[in-house]
Amino acid sequence: MPRRATEIGPAGERTAHAIERLRTSRGFAQRELAARVTELGHPMNSTMLLSRIERTRRRCDVDDLVAIAAALGVSPLALLQPAT
Repeated sequence: MPRRATEIGPAGERTAHAIERLRTSRGFAQRELAARVTELGHPMNSTMLLSRIERTRRRCDVDDLVAIAAALGVSPLALLQPAT
């Protein structure tokens, strides 16, 4: 049975945009953020993964969310809430 693509809902879209917004406001390239996430113990060896999350082509799972938030210096909740 072929695997069906999982749609990304509103919370996933907000999270993707928040990651990109915070990453750029801190002056990080995707490569730099991926390296910071890896240094924190959550291997993100490819910027492709981060790019796919930011472009809403891949879901940001809970482990990714926590690691990315730590690398950005924010609470995971900050990535889930609507922009103010």
